[in-house]
Amino acid sequence: MSTTAYTLRFGEIGRADHGRVGGKCASLGEMTRAGVSVPPGFAVTTDAYLAMLDATHLREEIEAHLARLDFDDVAELDRAAQAIQIRFRSHHLPAEVEAAIRAGYAEIGEGTPVAVRSSATAEDLPDASFAGQQDTYLWVMGSDDVIEHVRDCWASLFTARAMKYRHDNKLGQIEVLMSVAVQKMVNARAAGVAMTLDPLNGDRTKIVIDASYGLGELVVSGIVTPDNYRVEKVLMEVIDRRISEKHLELVPDAEAATTVEREVDEARRQAQCLSDAEILAVARLAKELERQNGCPQDVEWAIDADLPEGENLLALQARPETVWSQKPKEKPKASYALGMMGIVGALNNPIGSR
Repeated sequence: MSTTAYTLRFGEIGRADHGRVGGKCASLGEMTRAGVSVPPGFAVTTDAYLAMLDATHLREEIEAHLARLDFDDVAELDRAAQAIQIRFRSHHLPAEVEAAIRAGYAEIGEGTPVAVRSSATAEDLPDASFAGQQDTYLWVMGSDDVIEHVRDCWASLFTARAMKYRHDNKLGQIEVLMSVAVQKMVNARAAGVAMTLDPLNGDRTKIVIDASYGLGELVVSGIVTPDNYRVEKVLMEVIDRRISEKHLELVPDAEAATTVEREVDEARRQAQCLSDAEILAVARLAKELERQNGCPQDVEWAIDADLPEGENLLALQARPETVWSQKPKEKPKASYALGMMGIVGALNNPIGSR
């Protein structure tokens, strides 16, 4: 197989490629092709993952573990998951796959810090909440480390949590494939999530934004409580804001070639981390992605400190909202009856009928 089958630039990817690049990369490709500002990068396709399984005989080893596994036995599931992950990390990638990844990374720029992010074929589907099941690695530098972390992402497909989730939701195990996104790192001044409905009550007339300083991982992990902004979707007005004490931020450390947690100075802790103009810019981005995708969206975004104002808002991911959007819409109760029953009701109770 040509090495070009093992990687695809984001600009070459569309929704139809979901089976080859998974939900995350398909979304990044769609946004890139639609002109949305997305950090550049490429997908390591599921063809590369399959080549790894077959060239190393990992497929047979995984199937042997699965054949005798009791998914309801927590200890047994954990042992099997660890064994499979160890076997993944004990193998080198096929030479053709390594060559394709090195070539893709060289296009971003050798030595450029990147994020290496899992993109499974079962995630980001409208009827499955697969987010966070696999690994993401930040500030990865050099082609050797990129290759190592691609393999780590593949191994994370077989954590006990991910295996149990797939089993309970009848998604399959060996049938679920893994792509990996390799994407230029963002030097985030602020980052967060925007939802194009209110997650508390499903109100689709609102956009709700969580935001904090630095990269968004501290918010996702629950270490930092973010600011919360509510925007009216049609009028594009901020209608509510709750400012939290944001005591930590996750920021890149160029000398250490990693990300570090840093205390936020007192002056910024209880200050709004986005200006009103930035809140509305995030809301417009989320609203546009909802329009493009045709359903409520859960959008990860960041404001890059290295880019000029007006060009510094980047979309990191967009996926369908999976809770309220799946619930059947309730029919509104009619305030009055129609036809003959309406006339009768009005005669019997002329005030209460309306």
